[in-house]
Amino acid sequence: MSAVQFGVLGPLAVTTDAGEPVVVPGTKVRALLADLLTNRNQVVSADRLIDDLWGDDSPANPAGALQVRVSQLRKALNDAEPGARDLVESRAPGYLLRADTVDADRFAELARHTDVDRLTEALGLWRGEAYADVADAEFVRAEATRLAEQRLAVHERLAEARVARGEHDLVAADLAELVARHPLREGLRAVQLRALYAAGRQSEALDSYADLRDRLADELGLDPGPELVALHRRILEQDAGLSAPPKAAIIRNSLPAQLDELVGRAEALTELRALLPAQRLVTLIGPGGVGKTRLATETARGQSFPDGVLLVELAPLPAGDPGVAEQVLGALDAREAAGTSLSATDRLVAALRARHLLLVLDNCEHVIEPVAALVARLLRDAPGVHVLATSRESLGLTGELLWEVPPLSLPSDSDPDTVRRSAAARLFAARAAAQHRGFRLDEHTAAAVAQLCRRLDGLPLALELAATRVRALGLRGVVDRLDDRFRLLTTSQRDVPPRQRTLTAVIGWSWDLLDDADRAVLARLAVFGDGCTPEAAEFVCRTDLDTLARLVDRSLVVLDDSGTSPRYRLLESVAAFCLDHLVDADDTRARHAAYYTDLAEQADPQLRGPDQQRWLALLDAETVNLRAALVHGGGLRLAVALSWYWYLRGRLTEARRALATPGDPTQESRAAAWRIGFALLQGEQIPPAEVRAVLAGVTDARAVWFAANAVLGSSDLPLASELLPTAATDPWTEAAVLSSRAMIAHAGGDLAALESAATRSTALFAEVDDRWGRLQASDWVGGLAEIRGEYERAAALHREGLRWAEELGLWPHVAGKLSWLAWIAVQTRDYAQARELAERAYQLAVEQGSPSAIVFAELGLGFAARRDGKLDLATTHLTRLAEQGRNEAQPALYLPMVLVELGYAVEQSGDPAAALALHLEAFDVAEAMATARDVLGPLEGMASAVRSPEVAARLLGVAAAARQAAGVPAAPAERDDTDRVTERVLAVLGRERFDALVAEGAKLSPGEARAQL
Repeated sequence: MSAVQFGVLGPLAVTTDAGEPVVVPGTKVRALLADLLTNRNQVVSADRLIDDLWGDDSPANPAGALQVRVSQLRKALNDAEPGARDLVESRAPGYLLRADTVDADRFAELARHTDVDRLTEALGLWRGEAYADVADAEFVRAEATRLAEQRLAVHERLAEARVARGEHDLVAADLAELVARHPLREGLRAVQLRALYAAGRQSEALDSYADLRDRLADELGLDPGPELVALHRRILEQDAGLSAPPKAAIIRNSLPAQLDELVGRAEALTELRALLPAQRLVTLIGPGGVGKTRLATETARGQSFPDGVLLVELAPLPAGDPGVAEQVLGALDAREAAGTSLSATDRLVAALRARHLLLVLDNCEHVIEPVAALVARLLRDAPGVHVLATSRESLGLTGELLWEVPPLSLPSDSDPDTVRRSAAARLFAARAAAQHRGFRLDEHTAAAVAQLCRRLDGLPLALELAATRVRALGLRGVVDRLDDRFRLLTTSQRDVPPRQRTLTAVIGWSWDLLDDADRAVLARLAVFGDGCTPEAAEFVCRTDLDTLARLVDRSLVVLDDSGTSPRYRLLESVAAFCLDHLVDADDTRARHAAYYTDLAEQADPQLRGPDQQRWLALLDAETVNLRAALVHGGGLRLAVALSWYWYLRGRLTEARRALATPGDPTQESRAAAWRIGFALLQGEQIPPAEVRAVLAGVTDARAVWFAANAVLGSSDLPLASELLPTAATDPWTEAAVLSSRAMIAHAGGDLAALESAATRSTALFAEVDDRWGRLQASDWVGGLAEIRGEYERAAALHREGLRWAEELGLWPHVAGKLSWLAWIAVQTRDYAQARELAERAYQLAVEQGSPSAIVFAELGLGFAARRDGKLDLATTHLTRLAEQGRNEAQPALYLPMVLVELGYAVEQSGDPAAALALHLEAFDVAEAMATARDVLGPLEGMASAVRSPEVAARLLGVAAAARQAAGVPAAPAERDDTDRVTERVLAVLGRERFDALVAEGAKLSPGEARAQL
């Protein structure tokens, strides 16, 4: 794939690999590029892009307008670098920009370093304010703000490094403008004050401090932070130590040496290093093995506190040990004076009262109470002390800033480039390569690495333990043994603390701190797949929200509040540990199955009304739990309750498998109806007698309708019409039946019946406020408008249905609506638009495994190609469709139109005899189906292929008269073919003779005209 380079650190810039600028034309196209760049390598939905680009002032056809801008962006990229159009991918439900060379990413990489040259290089990438030419747009504001904050943090770190090198005057001069633009930023002021003082400009340093103090008071009602207050005092006292670089530590550097690179935490480091000077207490929380200790030590390494950094490891203390102060004093190497009566805490406060340092307290969770008491005292009585703590729960103090350390980012798919961008994969690859020199992260290993990272939840410790086994087992061997992860994930490295040498020990450390009741609840939570709601947790685990909150506070349970409702989750490794400790597994799983069966039965009627979207999202979130409940007791009752949901989501195979499970005999007849409907939807050929026999004993009208409607997919219109319920029990079922009858009328060309059924179905679905039903009915209201030549109205109806389908996430129906729009574009000669819409539809249909949607999309591709003169491509599509349509038990409803279109392609390729045979076949199939509208195209096609101009003229007359009688005008694209034939025949016969023969033909019936051939 060709690549270009993108620049966002200033006005948007795009350059080729050779450095040539790429012109991206148009304000909206540049805004689109900016939107995609802020979300680079992630899918951005079409709806969000439209809202970002136009807001409330969206154009009449927003989807079309967006597609135009995407095409313009692709063209600009491709004109600069052939193949670069592929960087902008169409991916449901929108678009994705593949951008691996963005200056902001290079800046973030350089900003991780501490040396002057790298930091200078990082700042040199900036050409102005980030996203300067689109900075007013809401969708870039957060990203631009984040980048600006990172830029300032790098300025501060660079200035500190240069002060340490003695460049006092230069730093003071360079910071003057920056401080003027950010007068309230205390970190910048602190570096400026040190530089000014060290340069012998004490009065200017004091003036700068006074300016900050006054501004803070006037604008924010605040005083300067304690670090600046202490620095000001040292300047007043003319502290000679300020003229030298800050001391690394109080007595010695207590941070461990950096043995390897910290992978995947660049942004976290930048944020934390910027936070610490202003925050007195920051606590890094997270589950065991997530990397809190390493992140804390690397954050501390980048700090420049005058008295340095002191790391105190608390893990060796027994649980609840009150001797935390003694542990800190020991790290200080402070000795107790003979005869003193002061407590350890008092002695520690006395030792630190005048110090300006960062105290790192590592692994606080098992001594949380004594740590909290000590830190509270230090914050009160030692104003120059800042504390960075790591714990699996918070200290619970006023002013504490909790910073949750997340697992490393996971690869979203198995593409090698995507995997390489994942922090989890980069860490695993680096550690595996250190153990096994032959290991490479490439196209051969990417899929397995992605799977391993996801299975291990991106936990750094688990990834590092797994990496140690690659040398002995190979990558595939490690992945294959993850089900036995606690035996697998161990290490014999002697410099690793015992509690971190096995995954069992890491999780067991937290487990052992719980009481028996909390352990029981945590173990029961492991039966949930992909998390659960608070209500589900309370019922299945027999617990309350206070207990769940305690487990969240201790970083054993993750509260995910990103969706519409909060969910409790366990990391996969924690869940595996808990399942091994679950003592009442059968009872818990039975309660789990009962809860989700009840939930599904509540959801089923709600999926046919105004709360449809909410309940779809709710069931989507519970997919894994519902599957587990099917196995552990939900059975056929649960399967029947989920059948409509599975249909809406296009999960036909899953539905068939679940409905085949033996179970409750009271559910069997309903299950049989659903089973046969799903089988038909997947293209299975079932004898009509068998369908009748199954449905004969079913009393559920909705299940009967579902199976009868599925019969339509096999093109057996009479059987479908016979099986449809005649006495609907409720408005929804009546509307669904009418929608099916509208489809039958559409296929048969009965426009009066089509209008009546489609209009009534639309009204009933609107009455019950079912958007699925309304988009279903809109197929046939829109289809009627298209038949009558009302193309704008038809397109508007289908666009509205497309919006509903996208909002509901009904992707097979999205594909269907895109195909309808592609079909209308074909009829109105917009072949480029038709191809783009049909391609999107085809891709979606294939992804969803929907046979009918695939056929509809390929119809658009074949017809658009033929009418745009791309005969070879058209022939490929149309031949495949014709063969498929012929091979069905009943000739497919689409077969006549496909044969006609294929006939035109063959005729235009120079073989009129073969073309005539195809048009005759099309006519005969349409006659056999008794679909009057479908005989019109074959008649016009015959006229194009016959050798005799007289016969051609009569056939044109027959077709025109039949169209007028049916009330079906030819579409603009169809008129192109009849106009072409008319011109050719007129040139031979002359106007008078031609008109006479057309009039003769108008007196013939279609069957009589066919008989003459």
